Amino acid sequence: MPCTRLFGLLAFLPLPLQAGVQSALHPQSESAGRVAEITWVLFTGGAIIFVLVGILLALALCGPPRLRVLLRQPSLVVGGGIIFPVVVLTALLIYTLSAGSTMLKADTPPAARIEVVGEMWWWRVRYLDSEGLALFETANDIRMPAGLPVELVLKSDNVIHSFWVPNLAGKLDMVPGHVNRLRIQAQEPGLFRGQCAEYCGAQHAKMMVDVQVLSADDFQSWVASQREPAHEPAGATLALGKQVFMQNCVQCHAIRGTLANGTSGPDLTHVGSRLSLAAGVLPNNVGALAGWIAGSQHIKPGNAMPSFNQLSGENLRAVAQYMESLQ
Repeated sequence: MPCTRLFGLLAFLPLPLQAGVQSALHPQSESAGRVAEITWVLFTGGAIIFVLVGILLALALCGPPRLRVLLRQPSLVVGGGIIFPVVVLTALLIYTLSAGSTMLKADTPPAARIEVVGEMWWWRVRYLDSEGLALFETANDIRMPAGLPVELVLKSDNVIHSFWVPNLAGKLDMVPGHVNRLRIQAQEPGLFRGQCAEYCGAQHAKMMVDVQVLSADDFQSWVASQREPAHEPAGATLALGKQVFMQNCVQCHAIRGTLANGTSGPDLTHVGSRLSLAAGVLPNNVGALAGWIAGSQHIKPGNAMPSFNQLSGENLRAVAQYMESLQ
């Protein structure tokens, strides 16, 4: 079997259990809890109405003659077909709008501001300071403090995407030329999986994001480590890997602390510390890194990264180990 076909099979391997929870029915923030509450109220109301209509329909078709005569009275038709829907739908609308408006309130400034840009098909993530300037950039990996409000600044430079982490918030579109803001306050530490919820092209289904909620202290430590440049490789293998990277990857990727400053692809300064690769498609390890480098077009056809299947086995292993070392 050719190597690229073997690497392509990696796309179908299941992600490890630490890939994160993804369920709108298990909210882990106030906003997600309110979305779940609205969902259950509307579902319950709709189910009750459905059952009542079914009972009336059964009685109208199979009930006693006297009851069927009553059910076709004009007053009942007007009451059940016009007045009842107007009253019930108006009440549900008022409830939904009032419940949804509470998710827009911002009584305190955010503890962190994170810019998320939808790309084809991955997530560019920038952590911003109080003036809106980028502290550092990462990709497909969002981390936030537990118990503190976080503001996500959602953008797109290409097509419409939709940011959705079911456990933490509802869906919000990312529209080219427009900025949307999503406020999240996770209740406790945990690992969650998000994804694009708006069809955006061929690899829409493989556009996921890892969201890790940390304690406040751990979050600050992580931010400090992410702001550091990449360390120099130790050993001949990692040095060879860096050399191969500089010869093939610097046009698209950046590694702070080196001459690599490409901007069209993800920033790889600390790629080894991320939980997954290729926007959640592969677990992050040396084998998956090598598979992605050599067979990216087999794993995720149509993405902007070509398959580097011309690399020798030695060079491929070296560059994969170098990238894994970027913690």
